[in-house]
Amino acid sequence: MLLPAKAEVARQLRRYRAWERAMLAAPSDRAVRATFEDSGYTLCVLMGKRCAREAADAAERYLRSTLGTYLREQSALPRGSGTVRRAPPKGRRPRAGRH
Repeated sequence: MLLPAKAEVARQLRRYRAWERAMLAAPSDRAVRATFEDSGYTLCVLMGKRCAREAADAAERYLRSTLGTYLREQSALPRGSGTVRRAPPKGRRPRAGRH
């Protein structure tokens, strides 16, 4: 797994937080909102997350931990693996054609 440089993560996190404050101060300003969303997207790409809030949280964890600790935390986090398929219980078979 490739991880970004901590200096770059810190820079992007500061940028995201600054634009977040600006957006909260002027929510109707489209230019501010667009720049805030761009900074969130950049943080998502940098941290490998789908949501800016998750990316910001991951960036904060990454910055305050050692590399080994961060990797252990990431591997321990639950992942949405999609649908889990299971066989029917033993002794019970679905009957074709009967409802």
